[in-house]
Amino acid sequence: MHLKFKNLLEISSTLRAEGGCPWDREQTIESLAHCITDEAEEVVQAIDKKDTENLEEEIGDLLFCLIMIAQIAKEEGKFDMGSVMDKIAEKMIARHTWVFGTDKAKTAEEAVELWLKNKAVEKTKKQKQ
Repeated sequence: MHLKFKNLLEISSTLRAEGGCPWDREQTIESLAHCITDEAEEVVQAIDKKDTENLEEEIGDLLFCLIMIAQIAKEEGKFDMGSVMDKIAEKMIARHTWVFGTDKAKTAEEAVELWLKNKAVEKTKKQKQ
């Protein structure tokens, strides 16, 4: 799996590089924002239609839009996909204290309650920084 994801990162880099795709090279984070909305809507439509084959394709399209945005951010020295993945992993672990910590959640409702509590704690910490 890791190599397949790395391959997508390399494809985005190649598309944006000198000699790559003129359209992809012209894109900015801002210009790709509408692509995220469009592709996310197509994911939702495939889910609503229970169209598994199309859902797989649309998830790929959405993922690649996100990869392209991260590639542009990397080129601009803002962040890269590695830091995106690190931050989301940290967030998921920190917010799921009933799985990765000592809290207990036996129902979905208890899990949501703890999630919201952990999110609020996280926001308070950020505001103090």
